[in-house]
Amino acid sequence: MSDGAISQDEIDALLSGVAIDGLNSSGHVGNGPTYHFDIPTLQGLADALKPKLEENINKTTSVTFTTENPVVEQTNRDHVLSKLPEVVIGINADYNAGVKGSHLYLMAPEFALKIFQLVSSEEATEVDDMVLSVVSEFVATHISAEIQEVESKGNASGLGYGTPETLNESKAMIMFPQGDFVLASYPLTYEGNAYTLWECIGGDAAEGLTKALGGGAADDAGLTPIDLGGMNAAAGGAQMGGAGMAAPMGGMQQMGGAMPNMGMGMQQPMGGMQQMGMGMPMGGMGMGMPQNMGVNMGMNVPNVQQLQYPNLQAGLNAGEQGNISLIMDVFMEMTVELGRTKKTIKDILGMGEGTIIELDKLAGEPVDILVNHKKIAKGEVVVIDENFGVRVTEILSPMERVTELN
Repeated sequence: MSDGAISQDEIDALLSGVAIDGLNSSGHVGNGPTYHFDIPTLQGLADALKPKLEENINKTTSVTFTTENPVVEQTNRDHVLSKLPEVVIGINADYNAGVKGSHLYLMAPEFALKIFQLVSSEEATEVDDMVLSVVSEFVATHISAEIQEVESKGNASGLGYGTPETLNESKAMIMFPQGDFVLASYPLTYEGNAYTLWECIGGDAAEGLTKALGGGAADDAGLTPIDLGGMNAAAGGAQMGGAGMAAPMGGMQQMGGAMPNMGMGMQQPMGGMQQMGMGMPMGGMGMGMPQNMGVNMGMNVPNVQQLQYPNLQAGLNAGEQGNISLIMDVFMEMTVELGRTKKTIKDILGMGEGTIIELDKLAGEPVDILVNHKKIAKGEVVVIDENFGVRVTEILSPMERVTELN
């Protein structure tokens, strides 16, 4: 990009949200960090917000909505896209005080239109600024309820969020949180019609809310604390209790009868425990230990961890990773094309005033919208205050755009 131009792949990534060479729609490079969320704690928060959401929407619309049990899950952009209609209402309200991170609400346009209709007692057939304003106010009230719930149950205070930014966009254009994030789905019903309010909480914000609520992520190693004769240790499933030990301990012959006192210097074979200092005679205990037992009593067992394989996705290295917002102010040429035709040089030289040129488009067909001479959308011509304009009616899919390049 030394010449100031943007490649076609970068244009497609900007316009469609499809990951190309590690660039994803949330404006980040690569798959993003990996999180291990405390889903039960966040599920508890969603359950506590269920009656408040019902009270909020019923008070806003002056009718009775019924809320079902919310569902909280760890997910990613592709999974959420499969749940959404082609066009969605997105309300960005990132946390910026106390807890920081991406925070996004989503709903279908039908849900937004229904809320507006009930609030204003006016019919609306398309989402406009008035509809977006009503939806933004409704979501802001719900966020305030969420903050109050976190502050009342947790040890956080002074939580805050930015001014909600509400958009009516194709789902491919929505800026989702980077990497894995938390999705809370709130199902609602009114007069037999089902609606859903989706809440996407970015990794940093989800971990901040969890910490504020007194929760925490599960241990990465998946080890379970067990009791070893009055001492806790992460044993990964081996059970040892009191005088009788049942565990595979390799390298020792069958033991029985009288044994000498093990003394003070006995090393604990399970990783992470201090010296036991048992100082008790083993004779007479009649410990039946099978041959080839898994732990040598005089050695420390190495800490076994799961092997982490490198990411095989072709992407940029850490030094090149950045946010696509760095190029958001780059200007690009946008062209609206009414149609095309081919003429011989003879025909072109014979043109004069009044000559009619027949194009390859029928009257009333949508015009093509091009960026850097590549078709990305279709639209219809409109007149705004004596100026021509074009209303976007269709965004071409990535596959269609690839076909246009051939």
